[in-house]
Amino acid sequence: MRIALYQPDIPQNAGTVLRLGACLGVAVDIIEPCGFVLSDRRLKRAGMDYLGAAELARHESWAGFAAIRRGRLVLLTTSGDQAYHRFAFRPDDTLLLGRETAGVPEAVHRACDARLRIPLRPGQRSLNLAVAAAMVLGEALRQTDGFPRDAEG
Repeated sequence: MRIALYQPDIPQNAGTVLRLGACLGVAVDIIEPCGFVLSDRRLKRAGMDYLGAAELARHESWAGFAAIRRGRLVLLTTSGDQAYHRFAFRPDDTLLLGRETAGVPEAVHRACDARLRIPLRPGQRSLNLAVAAAMVLGEALRQTDGFPRDAEG
C-alpha cells in the first residue's frame, strides 16, 4: 500500500500525510512540482519528528511517477463513481490524492484504475486532504490486513 500526493499545495497536509505514512508503515510518493519547498517549516511542524521515519519517494513529474508505479492507482476524488467503503482494496494499491486547490487533470483521472469518493452530507463539498487520506487508508489497511502489528498482535 502507498499514498501518492499529486502536486500538493499545502505543506501542513503533506506533513500530516508523511506522519500518517510513518506511523502506519505506508510509503508516500510526492509528485512534483509542489506548491511549496519540501524543506518548508510548516511541513516539518506538521510531520514533527516522524518525518525521519517516513518512506518518501519524490518524483519530478507525473510522467516520472507513472513510469515506475506498480499495482492499481486508486484516485480519491469528490467526483468518484464509487464510495470508498464499498471498494475491494488490494495490498499493492496506491491511493492518489490531488492538489488541494485543483484536484488532478483529466489525463490523470483517465490513468487511474478506480475513482473513489467519501460519502458526505448534502451541501458539503469535501474533507481536508489529510483527513480523507487517513479515512481511506484505514479502510484499505483493514481490508488487506495491512496494519502494523503491535504488542497485542
